[in-house]
Amino acid sequence: MIIIDFSSISIATIFAQPKESLNEDLIRHFILNSLRMYNTKFREEYGKTIIACDHRSWRKNVYPEYKASRKTGRDNSDMDWNFIFDIIGKVQTEIEEFLPYPVIHVKDAEADDIIATLVENTQQFGQYEDVMIVSSDKDFIQLQKYNNVKQFSPAAKKLLYDSSPEKYLFTHVLRGDSSDGVPNVLSADDCFVTKTRQTPLSKKKIENWWTEVKENKKELRDVLDEKTYRNYLRNSTMIDLSKIPRPLTQKINDIYNNVEQKGNSKVLNYLIQKQCKQLISCAEEFFIKK
Repeated sequence: MIIIDFSSISIATIFAQPKESLNEDLIRHFILNSLRMYNTKFREEYGKTIIACDHRSWRKNVYPEYKASRKTGRDNSDMDWNFIFDIIGKVQTEIEEFLPYPVIHVKDAEADDIIATLVENTQQFGQYEDVMIVSSDKDFIQLQKYNNVKQFSPAAKKLLYDSSPEKYLFTHVLRGDSSDGVPNVLSADDCFVTKTRQTPLSKKKIENWWTEVKENKKELRDVLDEKTYRNYLRNSTMIDLSKIPRPLTQKINDIYNNVEQKGNSKVLNYLIQKQCKQLISCAEEFFIKK
């Protein structure tokens, strides 16, 4: 199973191009060419390609500051984000109709939720299907706790790997994630919104907490003070992919299990219709294995 983080690869391909040259046809070409490339690169070993798409996240209902600063960043950018998102959405719809890949988008679910849920499914009933996640988001390193999961980063152009996914997740939760508006456990909820400097969190302190929990077998709530533990729970809910609400994972599974099984027959006509001249000659590289 190849699971592609659609927003991640779409934005990455667009940012790699001069903004002055961007138009609908070019954006479509960049996105489709990326899908072709990853499908060809991994299909022999990992099989079918699945497209995981973003929706407004359930996390914003729990923590309103989640990704709140991203809109400000886009508003201050010289990129026409409304245009870009419109085209990405249009191409997503085209992929769903014409390409052979299941396109999974679920109300309230980010691509992270879809990917984590599909990975979790491979651990049930003795399936253990090999999974390649195509995304530059390091949040997915935590899923390497499963031996059948690997991740390729389009940004780094290499596999992402960590020898201790458990410790990686522990550290990530403590440090937070500034790109998602999640501060470290010593800092207030709204520090990124108010542009308040975070309270520094040292590597030594994290190591001491890890030792207390893993080697001395202490409960984390007994290691951290009340406020820090509260913030740890805040961050864990945002970052730990095992904390996705069960009704949402069930909804993801229902949609995935009922998605239309498409073949390869529409690919060539679609590429011709959209005048993707450079891709027509390699149409078979979009095909899924039969």
